Amino acid sequence: MTEPQPSEIPDDAAELLQTYLDAEHGFLSWLNFTVDRLETDRMVATIPFDEKLTNPTEPPTVQGGIASTLIDVVGGIVLRPYLTDPINDDLATINLNVNYLRPAAGDLTATAEVVRAGGSVGVSTVGVESQSHDGEACLVAVGQGAYRLFRS
Repeated sequence: MTEPQPSEIPDDAAELLQTYLDAEHGFLSWLNFTVDRLETDRMVATIPFDEKLTNPTEPPTVQGGIASTLIDVVGGIVLRPYLTDPINDDLATINLNVNYLRPAAGDLTATAEVVRAGGSVGVSTVGVESQSHDGEACLVAVGQGAYRLFRS
């Protein structure tokens, strides 16, 4: 059996995805989620630092659920090119594992990569970078997601 191959990603895919998310996805829009890059087997996206997303600590740190949301979203979107119809087919999270490495004190930028896209399940890994309290960029969380791929 041959492995499913990804669809070709148009040059303007990141802009089209951003337009869709801004118009149709209230939660990601509220988080100011931005698509930085979208290419075959790789996606980069950012949620900017905002006081409303922090824990009540001094100095403030980004609440862990924000990193988890970012991991889940980019981990799923990076698998869309493997669907028969990347725009209209669907996928659903089966399992999400997040390991928090250190507090995040700045923008969160996630980079997702496809591990495998099989016949009905896809797996991706995601690293999330942010600034530490001393201003240095560092890895703050890593995650892996498994997603059910609903192909038409």
